[in-house]
Amino acid sequence: MEIFTGSGVALVAPFDKDGNINYTVLDELIDLHLNNKTNALIINGTTGEGSTLTDEEKSQILTYAIKKVNGKIPVIAGTGSNNTRTAVKLSIEAEKCGADALLVVTPYYNKGNENGLYDYYKSIAEATKLPVIIYTVPSRTGVNLSIALLKRLAQIENIVAIKDATSNLSYTAQIAAEIPNLDIYSGNDDVAVPVMSLGGKGIISVCANIIPREISDMIQSFLDGDVKRARKLQLEKLDLLNGLFMETNPVPVKAALNLLGINVGLCRSPLGPLEEENHKKLEELLIKNGVKL
Repeated sequence: MEIFTGSGVALVAPFDKDGNINYTVLDELIDLHLNNKTNALIINGTTGEGSTLTDEEKSQILTYAIKKVNGKIPVIAGTGSNNTRTAVKLSIEAEKCGADALLVVTPYYNKGNENGLYDYYKSIAEATKLPVIIYTVPSRTGVNLSIALLKRLAQIENIVAIKDATSNLSYTAQIAAEIPNLDIYSGNDDVAVPVMSLGGKGIISVCANIIPREISDMIQSFLDGDVKRARKLQLEKLDLLNGLFMETNPVPVKAALNLLGINVGLCRSPLGPLEEENHKKLEELLIKNGVKL
């Protein structure tokens, strides 16, 4: 049950000056990705500020994206929570909206134990027929998913993939070696090619918001067997890939899009504007890397 191969973008949520979803700009963003080889669209994820969208807004933005994409590429809905009942509810709603798959982050703050984490993912998987991507990002959640737990979860029919945002290539290698039926997507732009070398199917990318074609070309080059070109593209953009995390994501990437003329607005509180000094650094990085949209 493969969801996609290649470059998926963790799409930002554009807001107007009043902090409401800006559907005119969302339309522009989706067109940008449909025209630049992006292979999947992820809505309501970390980069999409899913944690500060209301349930109603999540359904609205997801429904809009699905209608706009019109089956051209998969649309994946972020439905994770630190409350299992909430995550189940969001997952059921995403299926009703027409999502192609679910991206489910590990519960955060309450730091579930092994049995609780198993129940969380099992409950979500059993509530929907959609394929589920486990999303592990310990730097945000404070939780590591053990290989033993992943083995148990991979036995559930529609848990089919993991977004690995650990930046721990030893951990990634263990998943590839011991759980071959679990597809791997890199959750970090700066190690995308190394993850691909371990059998990754692609990336769920932040940087693809501003250089969609370059990220797609990097991943596709590897898939086509041109490892040298993939490595070259990875290393050429490394300063930019790292620069988009100079402050908490998605603050820098939204600032970058605004600098490039796509008015996605600011992040919702408690994420504030990019520091002035970092704003200058980001602008210099964009110029250095010749980024244009």
